[in-house]
Amino acid sequence: MFRRIKWLFFICILLLIGGILAALWFLPGTFTAKATPPAWEIKIARFIRHMATPSHFLKMSNPIGFSPEILAEARHHFADHCATCHANDGSGKTPMGPNFYPPVPDLRDSVIQSMQDGELFYVIHSGIRFTGMPAWGKGPPEEDQESWKLVLFIRHLPNISPEEIAEMKKDNPQTRAEREQQEMLDQFLSGEDVDPTTSHHH
Repeated sequence: MFRRIKWLFFICILLLIGGILAALWFLPGTFTAKATPPAWEIKIARFIRHMATPSHFLKMSNPIGFSPEILAEARHHFADHCATCHANDGSGKTPMGPNFYPPVPDLRDSVIQSMQDGELFYVIHSGIRFTGMPAWGKGPPEEDQESWKLVLFIRHLPNISPEEIAEMKKDNPQTRAEREQQEMLDQFLSGEDVDPTTSHHH
């Protein structure tokens, strides 16, 4: 019975939002990503996301136990896959992060940290439609250990050390300019003649 009420309420919210979007459809600039979402929109979006999470995920605890080895593995995975948008420290302060609509959230924030383990897992595994958050999970959720390890790392972010953040930089994806600079440095260190005028081009 409660589940029916929950879904009925969820459908009503969707209809309300659909009506608002339809009313705003023809207004100039309505769908630009340059605007900053108002607080009420953020709260509604988070509430809908929570309601749309299957109830059995909301009851889940992380099955991955903490160990330094698991944390290091998750840190490497986060640096390689997530830090481009979320930053190594989880702040979202990257060249891309603030330009999404809504902006990439600070994963250290109490709003994120208060989410259930299973809810965080579901977001990582399934992504969030109409945002920049992709679905990282491959295969069925019960086989996705990597996303659970990322949940463990997200819990660690409020206490991440400067040494860990510095270590993660070597795992971050590089831009073309950074790759060229690294190649030049490697060539220089190996004794090759390097022309500095070719170090960067568009």
